[in-house]
Amino acid sequence: MAYKPSPARLPAALLREVRPLRLLLNQAERLVHLQRLLESQLQPAAREHCHVASWRDGVLLLVVTDGHWATRLRYQQKRLQRQLIELEVFANLRRILFKVQPPVIPAKRGGHPTQLSGDAAQSLRETAAGIDDPKLKAALERLACHAQNKHQR
Repeated sequence: MAYKPSPARLPAALLREVRPLRLLLNQAERLVHLQRLLESQLQPAAREHCHVASWRDGVLLLVVTDGHWATRLRYQQKRLQRQLIELEVFANLRRILFKVQPPVIPAKRGGHPTQLSGDAAQSLRETAAGIDDPKLKAALERLACHAQNKHQR
C-alpha cells in the first residue's frame, strides 16, 4: 500500500478550510483589529511599546516593552479605559492589565571579538605589578597574556 500525498493547495485556502488553522487565523485577525482600536486611543509615542495580548471576560491584557512605558500607561489607565469603553468591541471592559515583556533581541553572531592592543596588554601587566591582591594580580596577568597570544596568531 503506497502513500499518496494530497494535492498541494494554496496557503490561503488551507487557512480558510482546515478548522484549527481557520480558528488560529480568526484569532490573529481579531487581535490585529483590537490592536488597531487600541492604537487609535494611545499617544503616538506609546503605540510601538504596547500590544494587545488578550481580551476576554472584560479584561484587556496589554504587553508593554519596558517598565517605563508600563508606568506611563498605568497613569493613563482610567482615561484609556473610558475611551475604550466608548468603542463597541470594548463595551464590557472592566479592567486593563499591563505585563512587561521586553522584546526579544537576537544575539549577535559572527562579529569580530574585541582585541586588546599591545599597549593595553602592557598596561595590564604594569597594573598587575602594582597590585597586592594575588587573585586580582593573576587575573590581570592572564588577561594580558591572552591579549598577547591573540596578537601573535
